[in-house]
Amino acid sequence: MSQTSTPTAQWFAVHTLSGQEQKVKTYIEKFKKAEELEDFVHEVLLPTEVVSEVKGGKKSTKTRKLYPGYVFVNMKLYEEGKVIIKPFYFVKDAAGVIGFVGGEHPAPLRQTEIDEIKARVEAASGKEIPKVSFEVGEEVKITDGAFANLNGRVDEIDPARGKLKISVSIFGRFTPVELEYWQVQRASES
Repeated sequence: MSQTSTPTAQWFAVHTLSGQEQKVKTYIEKFKKAEELEDFVHEVLLPTEVVSEVKGGKKSTKTRKLYPGYVFVNMKLYEEGKVIIKPFYFVKDAAGVIGFVGGEHPAPLRQTEIDEIKARVEAASGKEIPKVSFEVGEEVKITDGAFANLNGRVDEIDPARGKLKISVSIFGRFTPVELEYWQVQRASES
């Protein structure tokens, strides 16, 4: 994290078009120097985490945004209670930006809010988490395979293989079945 913030720099939430968050971050970071706004725009934060999924026996990982549709910008936006025009329009008019949260008079995030966001980024750093997580004892509905449309209860979870052991009631008896994460969904979601 950059420590170049001036005392008046604050964090602002910027609403972006869906899927344009990285493009907005890259644009602001790339062109703030060309626009001579380095004294106003200090840092752009796009909180992400790495999620893993096992499907068909193959494990894949991808980056998931913690706050889809938003980036957070540490910038000096107000001077003597008035919006500073150049950095405001530089960020607001960037391709993919819908606008500041708060409209023409953006409200800065409270320090507790940005601390919470940074804590989530810190907690997610260097970890892979399952795309979908289940808990032992949770009721699920099977969506694929020979037992499709039956309900069951999660008995064991194997996150490394992306598999679940589920007890399914067949003819009044509970039978253990091993399935992959993607073959079930929470019973509450169906």
